[in-house]
Amino acid sequence: MRVAERYAGLVAAGELRPDAEQAAAAGRLDRLQAALEHPVPATSLVGRLFSRKAPEAPRGVYLWGGVGRGKSMLMDLFHENLAIAAKRRAHFHEFMLDVHARLHEERKKETGDPIAPVAAAIAANARVLAFDEMVVNNSADAMIMSRLFTALIERHGVVIVTTSNRAPGDLYKNGLNREHFLPFIALIEARLDVLGLNGPTDYRMDRMQGVGTWHAPIGDAATAQVREAFFRLTDYPPEDSAHVPSGELDVGVGRSMHVPKSLKGVAVFSFKRLCMEARGAPDYLAIARKYHTVIVVGIPLLGPERRNETMRFITMIDTLYERKVKLIVTAATEPALLYDRSKGGDDEGRFAFDRTVSRLIEMQSKDYLALGHGAN
Repeated sequence: MRVAERYAGLVAAGELRPDAEQAAAAGRLDRLQAALEHPVPATSLVGRLFSRKAPEAPRGVYLWGGVGRGKSMLMDLFHENLAIAAKRRAHFHEFMLDVHARLHEERKKETGDPIAPVAAAIAANARVLAFDEMVVNNSADAMIMSRLFTALIERHGVVIVTTSNRAPGDLYKNGLNREHFLPFIALIEARLDVLGLNGPTDYRMDRMQGVGTWHAPIGDAATAQVREAFFRLTDYPPEDSAHVPSGELDVGVGRSMHVPKSLKGVAVFSFKRLCMEARGAPDYLAIARKYHTVIVVGIPLLGPERRNETMRFITMIDTLYERKVKLIVTAATEPALLYDRSKGGDDEGRFAFDRTVSRLIEMQSKDYLALGHGAN
């Protein structure tokens, strides 16, 4: 089925509200689908035999806009309905981790620039790369992206379809040595059609209406609320709750973390897994980069008697807050009462937690919830 037809069906069924920008994006993806499924052959045998470059590929698509505007939904419609085998959909952060691992192996061979063989290997298995949430947060990614994507698009004819919370010109904004990243922005603007999605409906906020983010005290009622939030945010059928996918998150240095529930940018963890085990900033940063929403269940009273768990919790909240991750929890009590001051303790610990309380309250606000994942 074609993208435009599927999109029109969702609008007709009332699952989506009429949105001119969404409709235009669906139409553009529909035309790209047709071009990829029915490519125009090369004009001559000589051209096919002697050209060093791939035939001119269709222009890709860059969908950007605020949170909950349907970017991922449209890309999923495109990917699911695209009737070619050589396609790959990935979260952008996961893709770049894979790229760096491949580059590391190529550098061991000491045969020259490792970008070319890595790009060739990726292109060998994918005519189309679909990325969710393109965002650039570190110089390691920024330094290679221009050469990598130039090779993928111009040398190998790979078509890129991606979503982002930011316009291309705002990627890696104020980043270290950003001048080396500017050719990538120029490439995106030259070879992809950039479409804004900033319509009037925030579907993610709509789904959260009446659910809330902080649920106390811990018990059946709180559990039911976060369960409902998970299914609303992921569109996963509650009747199939026993089969929600789990995941393994690469946290660097050869370590991984099991994610009990991992679906469509939403992760579910227990407080025990996140703050009672030996965790640190790299673990929380890996979570914050991959997931736009984190659900944490079973947060107990904290304080001096749980000093290690409390400090890990503070680090976790700082990291999630900086990346504008949405937080949904079940907890023993409200944020302002979560630090048990009756047990005494050092002033530094209480001061640090006061800042955390301020952040927890802000993270429940409508303004914070409306921010895009990773926004500064």
